[in-house]
Amino acid sequence: MSVAAAVATDEHLAPAVVADPLAGNDPLAGADIVAGHRPTRRSTGTVTLSDVAKAAQVSPQTVSRTIRSPELVSEFTLERVRDAIAQTGYVPNLAASNLASNRSMTVAAIIPSVSASVFADSLHGLEEVLAPAGYQLFIGSTDYSPSHEEELVRAFLGRRPDGIFIVGTNHTPNTSHLLRESRVPVVEAWDFTDDPIDSLVGFSNREATAAIVEYVVSRGYTHPTFAGSLQSGDSRAMARKSSFESAVRRLLPGEPIRVVDSGTRKIDFDTGTDLLATTLAEHPETDVLMFASDIFALGALFECARRGIAVPSDLAITGFGDFDLARHVIPTLTTVSVPSRQIGTTAGGLLVGRMTHSPSDTTEIDLGFSVVGRDSA
Repeated sequence: MSVAAAVATDEHLAPAVVADPLAGNDPLAGADIVAGHRPTRRSTGTVTLSDVAKAAQVSPQTVSRTIRSPELVSEFTLERVRDAIAQTGYVPNLAASNLASNRSMTVAAIIPSVSASVFADSLHGLEEVLAPAGYQLFIGSTDYSPSHEEELVRAFLGRRPDGIFIVGTNHTPNTSHLLRESRVPVVEAWDFTDDPIDSLVGFSNREATAAIVEYVVSRGYTHPTFAGSLQSGDSRAMARKSSFESAVRRLLPGEPIRVVDSGTRKIDFDTGTDLLATTLAEHPETDVLMFASDIFALGALFECARRGIAVPSDLAITGFGDFDLARHVIPTLTTVSVPSRQIGTTAGGLLVGRMTHSPSDTTEIDLGFSVVGRDSA
């Protein structure tokens, strides 16, 4: 999926602009009243504000006022207009409102994958803050491709979002240039960098990986192998790999560095199964298999059950992300927990502040992480 629009609920129908319909600058009524002509559904093929007014037996100005400022009309009028909107299927002309206000009331969210629960959690957190403020989300999935991320950024900027939420801090030079020159608030997430585009909400993938390596070593494991999809587009996985190597050299001097890469395979359970098979074939001495993502770790756990491999006595397994399934599988998965939903709510708060108030300085927020020791290691 490249682009999807979130659907607004009834309480979010009000456009950002408050205009005077009697003065001729109401973006809602103006679309229906041009030089005294009131187009109807027959002439345009769409339901107009005038159609709603006729159904509600009120003036078009009253309908416009009810939509944009429901607190200014009586409960009786509010109910009649809402019933008429439901009856006619009227949708306010937000394009006209956007032109008048120079605001789109949308935020573009660019994530690596829509199937991963941790990124979905961040989107839910983002929407939790943006929706009450009247903003809608446009969502794009990069599938961990830097070039596709650049395409999405270009496409979204062409739709003039009021803000951008993007997972990751490593971008193509063109993407970074586009974001810096867009003049809209940008929040990068899920990592940390010394050179953010604008604001930053996340945690250190390097520190998190070092922490879980320290954990398994403290549990007595001495032959770790790191496994994941180490594509150039997934900078967070590459950072975890690099940190794993550094931690092994520091904590287990003389121990070989074992890394298994799935290449361009999909990030799914099946790839986790294959990573397990490769590890058993190439590094049979491994006593703890440390995955760059819970998705791979869960796939490996399922395969261990099929093969009769006892976890953790035969082979310990760890993940990264603390996905929903991690606490429900048997054995439960030892992993790194990251505040995925809080990343979304915090980023949403920063965006709303920047979009509704005067520009502020770049903000960098480190939400941290925690190692969750469970039964698998």
